[in-house]
Amino acid sequence: MKCDVAQENIVLVTYGELPDERLAALEQHLADCEACRKELEALLAMHETLAMRTVAEPSPNLLAQSRMRLDEELDQIPAHGLMTRLRSSLYGWLGHIQSAPALVTLLVGVGFIGGTALTRYQAAHQPRLPSPVVMTNTANGVIANISGITQTPNSEQVQVSYNRLVPETVQGSLDDPQIRELLLLGTKAAANNAVRTDSVALLANECRSGHACTDGSDTNGIRKGLLASLRHDKNPGVRMKALEGLQPYVAQDQAVRDALLESLMHDANADVRMRAISMLEPVESDSSVRQVMRTVSTSDDNPYIRNVSTHALAGTADIQ
Repeated sequence: MKCDVAQENIVLVTYGELPDERLAALEQHLADCEACRKELEALLAMHETLAMRTVAEPSPNLLAQSRMRLDEELDQIPAHGLMTRLRSSLYGWLGHIQSAPALVTLLVGVGFIGGTALTRYQAAHQPRLPSPVVMTNTANGVIANISGITQTPNSEQVQVSYNRLVPETVQGSLDDPQIRELLLLGTKAAANNAVRTDSVALLANECRSGHACTDGSDTNGIRKGLLASLRHDKNPGVRMKALEGLQPYVAQDQAVRDALLESLMHDANADVRMRAISMLEPVESDSSVRQVMRTVSTSDDNPYIRNVSTHALAGTADIQ
């Protein structure tokens, strides 16, 4: 997904209007694009700020002035067509009778009576909406939002349209693309930590067993999903599971190696940093790996991690 498409989807998702089938692609893009993540965070912050403010109702004076300005602008539109000429003639005729108050009063009264009769006629012939049905089966899901409200004129009948969140279950093989797509969605949009952990664990097992992530282009997105969980998930258990799935690709995938080095430098959990050190052992001769280990060996808060990093550096030749 390109950034221009992602930014359009970001606007939709902040209003809750982005279809579910496009949500996974957007979240995958956000995991790799810092600019779009900042755009989403800015929009969410703006919505939160606006939600905290009281919406002011327009004053009657403002409404009256707006209507007057609208009438003035409409009057400046060049005359064209039969209806416009008739309206101009009517205004001219009304100007001639302004000096006759009694006639003006009579015309106003006739207009009021005629308008009332027309309104009653339209209301009598307006098609009636069916009586509302009371929904008693709440097992189909909770109401997500209200999409429309229609009231029958001159009645108390109201039709309310709404969307309902209906829980569904899909069962299939781990090799099925739909199951894998749902598991990837579970790594980011799960209801709780346990679901995220299970999703990452299943995907990691698929990678370790060679059933997925074997293609260097990673067309199914599983390896990218594990990288996103390693970088952004707040649960250290989830990050450890992501490391297990990425282990077979440390030597061949530079993106995986960079993610491990990032975890070694910045992860708040000591177990995650220790696991990253052990996974980097096959590529300790890499200059970027050695440079990070030098930094960790002197600046990490954990003395055990500093000691392990020092031993790893001493075990191989110093590559500049």
